[in-house]
Amino acid sequence: MSEQFLKDEKRPTTRHVDAGDTGYSKTLKPRHVNMIAIGGAIGTGLFLGAGGRLAEAGPSLFIAYAVCGIFAFLVVRALGELVLYRPSSGAFVSYAREFLGEKGAYTAGWMYFLNWATTGIADITAVATYAHYWQLFSDVPQWVIALIALAVVLTVNLISVRIFGELEFWFALVKVGALVVFMGIAIFLLVTRHPVDGAVPGPGLITGNGGIFPHGLLPMLLIIQGVVFAYASVELVGVTAGETEKPEEIVPKAINSIMWRVGLFYVGSVVLLSMLMPWSSYSGAQSPFVTVLSHIGVPAAADVMNLVVLTAAMSSLNSGLYSTGRILRSMAVNGSAPQFTARLSRTQVPYGGILLTSGMCVLGVGLNFVVPADAFEIVLNLAALGILATWGMIMVCHLLFWRKTRSGELTRPSYRLPGSPWTELVTLAFLASVLVLMYADGGAGRTTVLCVPLIAAALVAGWYAVRGRVARTAARSDG
Repeated sequence: MSEQFLKDEKRPTTRHVDAGDTGYSKTLKPRHVNMIAIGGAIGTGLFLGAGGRLAEAGPSLFIAYAVCGIFAFLVVRALGELVLYRPSSGAFVSYAREFLGEKGAYTAGWMYFLNWATTGIADITAVATYAHYWQLFSDVPQWVIALIALAVVLTVNLISVRIFGELEFWFALVKVGALVVFMGIAIFLLVTRHPVDGAVPGPGLITGNGGIFPHGLLPMLLIIQGVVFAYASVELVGVTAGETEKPEEIVPKAINSIMWRVGLFYVGSVVLLSMLMPWSSYSGAQSPFVTVLSHIGVPAAADVMNLVVLTAAMSSLNSGLYSTGRILRSMAVNGSAPQFTARLSRTQVPYGGILLTSGMCVLGVGLNFVVPADAFEIVLNLAALGILATWGMIMVCHLLFWRKTRSGELTRPSYRLPGSPWTELVTLAFLASVLVLMYADGGAGRTTVLCVPLIAAALVAGWYAVRGRVARTAARSDG
């Protein structure tokens, strides 16, 4: 990476004003933001991915979920403090612009776009895959289902932010409702000691099958690099701040609730699953919840859970189009993204950015046509790099914000990330270790890490292509 690209820029000493925050409607309600916060913390990583990870690491999976959940909470707590300092629909891109200069905003924004563009492809691939479970859709080509899913969510996002919030509210409600029902059934089975697949539920299924670490500590460490991505989207609550009334009241409550929800739904679910059946009974080929429910004779358990997982994928796609639309607009009004992504519709929706992300997802529809069996794996690993970069940028921005408050240039709000600056440094070290674990695990993860220099080179080349427009935009703003 060139010295020119890394050179520091002049940083403002007064409260930053971001042109990308103007023009939005404040129509997201507290219930929308709260459920978006829940939905961001619960996804297919739990509903579908927990089965394979239980088979790999045994009951120690709950420790991996707890550790990654703590760091996810610290990231979103840092973002929450920045939101209360200055609410912005540009979120961490806007904060990167303030504390790192336009190069920082450019890097943060395009890495976030990489995350959601590739995640969106994975989501529509997942929707098509889950739809094929039902015989009604078995003869419909995978790419056709993917295109229909994209069209539905795109339409919702283009209408208005309130419609987006309403759809995301119900998506999240389905996910939470499914988990609550399952946990209720699981607790009933534990209390009554009702046999599941011939085994009596209880802690004995953990202690009698190799304990918490049946394969040792290493498998648990290796799955951390997969578990951390189950929490992708928690940062979405920060993006909603620019389109809600009184974010200083709503956002802290939504963020604080993430911690106990992570403990209840992720850690609690894995502990219950481990006590209902031996960990070796689960597999990556089936949702662990379906595994349990089908063994106790719950009718249509697989159908219901398949619908829930499909809903989780649609929710993720919905969130991705929403957030990238706002992030790209924040970049475009400052010159580092295509100008058409700065445009707002008559209903205050940044349709240009939403359409650009959708265009990338259409490439995913093509991927489903060319390599339907490999599409999901190809894009999911690229999304991983975007998530790590986004979370890392949030912590760097908060660290620089904290330094300015220490020097008296800015004032911290009452809602704060505890333990600064050590919290930020430890979290950054954790994110770096995830990158190391990806490489150590070999396969697609190692290939993804080896792509980092190529992505860095593309960012540098892109910066040289847009820096003139960025300078002209800044000059007009100063004038």
